[in-house]
Amino acid sequence: MSRRPPNPPNPFRRHDADGEILRLALPALGALVAEPLFLLTDSAIIGHLGTPELAGLGIASTVLATLVNISIFLAYGTTAAVARMLGAGNSAGALRAGIDGCWLAVFIGVGTLAVGWPLTPWVVSLFGPDADVAGHAETYLRISLLGIPSMLLVLAATGVLRGLQDTRTPLYVAASGAVANVVLNLVLVYGAGLGIGGSALGTVIAQTAMAAVFVRVVARAARRDGVTLRPHLAGVAQAFGAGVPLIVRTVAMRVALIVITVVAAGLGTAELAAHQVAFTTWTLLALILDAVAIAAQALVGRALGAGDVAGARSVTRRMVQWGVLAGFALAVLVVTIGSVYAQLFTPDPEVRRLLYAALVVAALMQPVAGWVFVLDGVLIGAGDGRYLAWASVASVVAFLPAAWAVAVADLSGTTGMVALWSSIGVWMVVRLLTLALRERQDTWMVTGAVR
Repeated sequence: MSRRPPNPPNPFRRHDADGEILRLALPALGALVAEPLFLLTDSAIIGHLGTPELAGLGIASTVLATLVNISIFLAYGTTAAVARMLGAGNSAGALRAGIDGCWLAVFIGVGTLAVGWPLTPWVVSLFGPDADVAGHAETYLRISLLGIPSMLLVLAATGVLRGLQDTRTPLYVAASGAVANVVLNLVLVYGAGLGIGGSALGTVIAQTAMAAVFVRVVARAARRDGVTLRPHLAGVAQAFGAGVPLIVRTVAMRVALIVITVVAAGLGTAELAAHQVAFTTWTLLALILDAVAIAAQALVGRALGAGDVAGARSVTRRMVQWGVLAGFALAVLVVTIGSVYAQLFTPDPEVRRLLYAALVVAALMQPVAGWVFVLDGVLIGAGDGRYLAWASVASVVAFLPAAWAVAVADLSGTTGMVALWSSIGVWMVVRLLTLALRERQDTWMVTGAVR
């Protein structure tokens, strides 16, 4: 049964949790925006080396992005586990769970490096590039794989600190890493003349330095509470088991995103170009809204760990309000500046027209997206990964017929773009229905230090 009050509170009236939400969400937003700067920096620097180099980066970065996205459970799952322990008053247990999550990241990273290194030429060949492009992609990917253990450790350690209600340290580390990446890439690519390999090496060094900083921060906290840094294999296995449903969730979402791109490619060259920019913009908007979702992971996990069901309900309602209001604000912004924004990316009037059409549909979805992302964060914080996995699969299954209908309808132009992005709207609405149905129940509100 739902315990939701019949009259929801006024969203414009101050809530007791507002200060904590802001304290967690604003630094999280900064860190989320800083992370994509690594790839943007590499793109800008490598782009001046030549088109084959930039195309090679496109292939390598797609592979790396897939690996990182699948491993995002290292941050989310660790946040939930640490926040629960913290809420239960067991700071030593919180750090123990976090350290086990960090060791899991190292094990996965080393395993990925061991498997990925010899398979690099085969993976690159799957994209069917020209020989010169393939050579650059293999160089960048092979060197970047050396940084995968550090990259995944950064994800897990970020989750540890978020679970400890600290989103400022990840912001400082991410921002510093982004600046260091720029300097290192310029020195290694142009100063040392290492080309695309220098860019990959600079990113590896920056990621490794970030991981070292996080290890120092976590180790200092562990010493304070008398927690050993040695891995507990049972805890590492538990962290992996809790992460499997989140992996399923992420893979299902990646399937949807791949299908969207394939359908866009079938509409035409101009449509694909417009979709690429629109989708990049959507990703940026999602990162902004995700800041509230990260606060939801930390606050809900802590409340349930403390056995405070009423508090978990209250903060969930408030963060849903924040998410929806933020979505409305972004919708107004995108519609208002969309036509001018489109001019920044292309001089082609046809692509501009198609891009603006896609942006309008994307803008209309922002309030729903804000709601969805917050509920996603709430259920991740509650450790309700199994339901999230099934809900993600169900939403993708519902989306596929809508995408298929666009693909076979022989659409193009504005009609095709509106139809394509409306199918994405179907996906988001189904996600909202599955998540809101779960949130209205009590099943996900399992209290205690461990779910």
